[in-house]
Amino acid sequence: MSSNEGGDAGRHPNAAQEVIAVDADDQERGTVNRLDAHTGDGVRHRAFTALVFDGEGRLLLAQRAPNKRLWDTHWDGTVASHPRPGQTQKEACRQRLIDELGVTSDQYDDLRVTDKFEYKRYYENAGLEWEVCAVLQVTLDDTTLDPDPEEITGRLWVDYDHLHEHPQAYRQLRLCPWFEIAMRRDAE
Repeated sequence: MSSNEGGDAGRHPNAAQEVIAVDADDQERGTVNRLDAHTGDGVRHRAFTALVFDGEGRLLLAQRAPNKRLWDTHWDGTVASHPRPGQTQKEACRQRLIDELGVTSDQYDDLRVTDKFEYKRYYENAGLEWEVCAVLQVTLDDTTLDPDPEEITGRLWVDYDHLHEHPQAYRQLRLCPWFEIAMRRDAE
């Protein structure tokens, strides 16, 4: 779900990357080209979304940059991507927090996996996500951010409980489907 998904490998560096193909039980089934995993009928693969909180329980929503091939300018809660072969969900999440937000591991100490689910969603005529998605949560002790504009266009701290109880108030934000699923499951 990182930037520049899609296109040909000569023009988009991420298109040459491999993601981890998995079965419905999240058991590895080898690797697949990232572009192939997100086009046509897609290939089920491993992914994660991270919900980043501050000490007051507010969630940081991040607006995906307009150069993203899938769900461009949609709001995510907070970063999402794919672990690379040989990388754990936590290792991948730590790296994306640095890459997308400039958040380093000395700003938190409670990164944890809280859920996992499978979903499949198509986006316009551009492609799809078919993922077994882990949900990670972390609370920042230091909320200093240095977002990469190639990854994140906007930021918004929201009261997480209010978002759960009044999702209609946030309808105009166009939330990413994996985030909506993670949030709905977290409320159950």
